[in-house]
Amino acid sequence: MSPIPGSGLAKGLAVTLRTMTKKTVTAQYPERQPELPPRSRGVIGLFEENCTVCMLCARECPDWCIYIDSHKETVPAAAPGGRERSRNVLDRFAIDFSLCMYCGICIEVCPFDALFWSPEFEYAETDIRELTHERDKLREWMWTVPAPPALDPAAEEPKELGAARKAVEKLAAAAEREREAGE
Repeated sequence: MSPIPGSGLAKGLAVTLRTMTKKTVTAQYPERQPELPPRSRGVIGLFEENCTVCMLCARECPDWCIYIDSHKETVPAAAPGGRERSRNVLDRFAIDFSLCMYCGICIEVCPFDALFWSPEFEYAETDIRELTHERDKLREWMWTVPAPPALDPAAEEPKELGAARKAVEKLAAAAEREREAGE
């Protein structure tokens, strides 16, 4: 059986008429900000004080969009007779968001919690060369990172906290015995 000529056009018009009578659900973006999920991925923020310039984030990035420059600085000895130490000092930390694929590998591999997801999403530029954001801009985004969710009160205590508590109790008991022996 062959279709009736023009039946496809009639079906299309019927769909159009049905949707024209329904209320629209489009949010007027610039006037109304969208409600984002609490831990949404927007842009990467840098907590500069935690960065030790280990370069793990730059090495693990599949897009090679993280640029880090540093230099070594000598730190004087903390105690007399001690030796001088050297440490890396961060000179440049930049992320090229025109290359970034927002995979989050850099955040996962950072052993010092220097990188975090910020919910900021309005950082568009008219020129693609301006999408390389330096550490001052990444630091600004750090302050928009939401606090982590609260711990579950019914959860089991971490082993590390239990071990630390036992060590403190042991030291307190030893100090108490010393004080009693001294009296």
